This record gives sequence, C-alpha cells and structure tokens, in this order.
Amino acid sequence: MAGELTELSRLADLLEARSASGRQIVAVAGAPGSGKSTLADKLAGKLNGRRPGLAAVLPMDGYHYDDQYLVPAGLRPRKGAPHTFDVGGLYHTLKRLKARDEAEVAVPVFDRKIEIARAGARLIPAEVSVIVVEGNWLLLKQAPWDRLLPLFDVTVMVEVPEHVLRTRLRGRWERLGLTEAEIIEKLENNDLPNGRWVRDGSAKADFELRNG
Repeated sequence: MAGELTELSRLADLLEARSASGRQIVAVAGAPGSGKSTLADKLAGKLNGRRPGLAAVLPMDGYHYDDQYLVPAGLRPRKGAPHTFDVGGLYHTLKRLKARDEAEVAVPVFDRKIEIARAGARLIPAEVSVIVVEGNWLLLKQAPWDRLLPLFDVTVMVEVPEHVLRTRLRGRWERLGLTEAEIIEKLENNDLPNGRWVRDGSAKADFELRNG
C-alpha cells in the first residue's frame, strides 16, 4: 500500500507540473479486476485535493457496445473484449479533449448494475487540466486501439498477479448474484483471458503500479 501511494504521489507531481504547459491526458490501463478504476479515482482525487477542478476521470467502459447489438451479434458472452467497444467513439472524444476548444465535453459512463452506458453522464469542462482515462485496452498494440496511443501524454499499467485477479473477480460476480456456473464461465472464458491479453498485448507504460 505504501509503495502504491508513493508511486501515485510521484505521478500526481508529474501531472501537476506538466499541466502548467497544457492539458495532460493520462491512460491508466490494467486487467479486469486490477483496481485501475479505484487507482484512477485516487489519482484524480489527489490532484483535486491540491487544486480543486484540476482533474477528471474518463472511464473507457462508457464506450461498451450495448446489449441490443451484442446479443444478436453473438458477442454478449465476450462483453469486455476489445471488439465489444466503440473505439472510434473513444478516439474522437479524446481528440476533442485534446483540442480543448469547447467549453465542455460530455462523456458516457457505464452503469454496471444495469449493464448500460449512460450517454452524456459526465461533463468535462475546458478548465480541467488533467484527464485520467482508465480501461483495459487503452495501451493495446493492435488496430484500431493503437491509434489511441499518440493521444496519451503519460501512460500507466496497473500490475496484479493472476491469482489475485481471480479472487477479486470471483468476489465481484458473487456480489452481483451470479451462479457458480456463470462465475466459472466469466472467469475462464472472458475475464482471465482478457487479463492475459492486456498483459501480453499492451505497449510498455511510462509507469507501472503494483496493486496486489
């Protein structure tokens, strides 16, 4: 925990200093269950504690394709894999945020309880100097994801051993009321394979944060 906080502080120092010369977009990537959402929120909170309104979080999960498309396309069991996201939508949002020429940019936020992305659920004003983007596939080295890489000023990978991921993910699905068969299906055929894909297929990050 102490090491994680030290690294977060170092990262916050860097982003705060660099934001003086222009908006910084930082990618926080990691496997499902790695804690990247929590770390992204902590980083933004640390920055906002220093200067209110300095940072905002943009979750990649808001760009999930909806089940109305995934189910008939036969992709619902693989929801969360790279091909189940609107990468183009995320790319153009990042371009708008990079340009910083609008008073505010509306971004979607995924509601896990109902498995739906809520469009325009969060507004990011032009005054925000640090955008913390978090998601599994942000650093993936394959098309079309690789065109996101030049848009990030700083990149972070959250590293977690697979046995820890397995425990965390099982707990997540148990809390959501899934049966044992459903949990095994999700773990073995989606979550853990996706985690290995993130580990093996991502570009090397500027920072590596160990979280477990």
